[in-house]
This record gives sequence, structure tokens and C-alpha cells, in this order.
Amino acid sequence: MKIKEILNLSQEEMVKKLAEFKEELFNLRCQKAIHQLNNPMRIRHLKKDIARILTVLNSKKEV
Repeated sequence: MKIKEILNLSQEEMVKKLAEFKEELFNLRCQKAIHQLNNPMRIRHLKKDIARILTVLNSKKEV
């Protein structure tokens, strides 16, 4: 997810996306533990997307 896409979302949508990403990350980590993970790069991308959303949410809180 690009930063422009995140900025176009409302705060409620960002929180919803954040929850979805965290749940998906948990599932991928479980798959990794039992060696069933097909795309290990997906974990890295999810972590970066979570960080982007949190950055935007925190910057909107300060304003």
C-alpha cells in the first residue's frame, strides 16, 4: 500500500486496515512457524504497511 492510498482513507478506514494487516501478519507468522509460508516477503511488506498507517495516524493526532 502506498502512502498516497493511505492518505486518501478516513481515520476509521485506516484503523480497520490496520486491524486487518495485524491479523494477516499474525497468520503469516503462524504459517512460518510450521513451515507452510509460500511468500516470506509478504511479512516484510505487511510490517511496512502497518508502520505507514501508524505514522499517518500519529501525524493526524498531533494536528
